[in-house]
Amino acid sequence: MNLVIQGTALNPDALGELAALVAANHIVTLRFAAYRLTGVRETPGVEPWCAQRQLDFAWVPDERRLSELRLVAMDMDSTLVTIESIDEMGDLLGIRERVAAVTAQAMRGEIDYAESLRRRVALLAGLEEQSLEHICEERMHLSPGAERLVARCREAGIRTLLVSGGFNFFTAWLQQRLGLDATLSNELEIADGRLTGRLLGPLVDGAAKAGRLESEMTALGLAPSQVLAVGDGANDVPMMQVAGVSVAYRAKPAVREHATHALDHAQLDGVLNLYL
Repeated sequence: MNLVIQGTALNPDALGELAALVAANHIVTLRFAAYRLTGVRETPGVEPWCAQRQLDFAWVPDERRLSELRLVAMDMDSTLVTIESIDEMGDLLGIRERVAAVTAQAMRGEIDYAESLRRRVALLAGLEEQSLEHICEERMHLSPGAERLVARCREAGIRTLLVSGGFNFFTAWLQQRLGLDATLSNELEIADGRLTGRLLGPLVDGAAKAGRLESEMTALGLAPSQVLAVGDGANDVPMMQVAGVSVAYRAKPAVREHATHALDHAQLDGVLNLYL
């Protein structure tokens, strides 16, 4: 068994203390603020030790290899990017708080996601299409490590899939900017240069995300162990349950319960440190 810790740089004394706590036989520095301790003994003392130092920790089995990872599925809002794009759309109409309140309820799993999305999109009726470009250019901030994650996946021949309950205007923009392999998202209806407040086509919810991931796995002939899913909201849980390894990134408590690992401090590309 291996212990991966990341998020804060440690001095040799702190690393030695942790190594003694888990009876590690070796310490490998993965990159800045990321370390792997090998041959460890799992102990509950690691969790409070890491929490005190703002570190993420993960118990990683010896058989999990990066060379076998073939597909990474990612959520968009608050995962690949730092914003909730629909909240930014509401902000441009002066109704950010109204939209954000419904978004928060949906992400916590307190209300039905499909209905919450339709309700929020209806609030956006009248927003100019050019405002979406403004959000991309001015507000679509990538999560720290996002570009490195996609680049490392490309170098390793790992397919990247962006699955979002957000909108195709934004996923298409991100696909072009980052070179993502495939995307799935909701399509906004636009007439005369403005949003109508309605969606076109099937609604992309948690079940749709999981369904697309399963389709990709079938097409590529992949086992769950070859697939990683990363997300932060309740509608990401179904795809997390499909993937062999899942990571809750800056996630809500209800999502963390369903994930293999959680990253609260490390950057997004830290998900690849969870492989040997």
